[in-house]
Amino acid sequence: MTQSNLPGIVVTGANGQLGRCIQKAAADMPGFIFHFLGREHLPIDNHLLTRDVLQALKPVCVINAGAYTAVDKAESEQEIANNANGYAVGNLAKYCNETGAKFIHISTDYVFDGKAKKPYVETDDTNPVNAYGASKLLGETLALVENAQSIIIRTSWVYSSYGSNFVKTMLRLMNERDLVRVVSDQFGSPTYAQDLADAILTMAIAKHGTQGIYHFSNQGVISWYDFACVIRDLSGLTCQVEPITTEQFPTPAKRPEWSVMDCSKIAREWNIHPRPWKEALQDALKTF
Repeated sequence: MTQSNLPGIVVTGANGQLGRCIQKAAADMPGFIFHFLGREHLPIDNHLLTRDVLQALKPVCVINAGAYTAVDKAESEQEIANNANGYAVGNLAKYCNETGAKFIHISTDYVFDGKAKKPYVETDDTNPVNAYGASKLLGETLALVENAQSIIIRTSWVYSSYGSNFVKTMLRLMNERDLVRVVSDQFGSPTYAQDLADAILTMAIAKHGTQGIYHFSNQGVISWYDFACVIRDLSGLTCQVEPITTEQFPTPAKRPEWSVMDCSKIAREWNIHPRPWKEALQDALKTF
């Protein structure tokens, strides 16, 4: 089979940290031709252009890793966030429904309000506490309205050596300062973007699999403060890390106190078993 006859997979948001990690993982998959499209080639909030690009490429699968991710800025840019994270998703899902292409969309733990006392399952009630979470929930809703076969993967606390994220910020601050203060009353599960990318591609190339919503994060429950301490220790840094409360670190967007998600469904239905967060972090730090 020639390169031009290989089945095509389109990845939006190709320049983001997840898109970059998918590119890295896809290098070991010669049976497909990947189209990695950043915003300059595929601005997903431009619906007509998006459809033109997809119709030209005729993919068998669309992975939507593109998103508006400025959580605090979304409070004052709700329309922009809703367009990118909501209506654009519906447009992509509709195209895939019309053509029979598989549609995989990446969502977030921020669709929940953080008031739970146990890990969230996919069927738990959603109730976002900020505009970003509301825009991502809109995307989930429209994806399933426009395409009942959509696969939605919710993830949390994503980091990698690419882009902007908590791990990179901590490493920079810890190298610049003797003391950093980190919130200790918000709990969740970090996700190494490379692990998430591997899971996404497993689902993308599978001949069978069940549509619907899935949770994926590395395993274990920690606070941001705990996470910062382990980043410091594994990196051999000596910076002091001091715990503070959410109240002591006000932000424009409210954050959920509890973002832990139950990942047993993706393990059960796709045989994808996320590894412990500390093991993933140890591997990730080798790439920084």
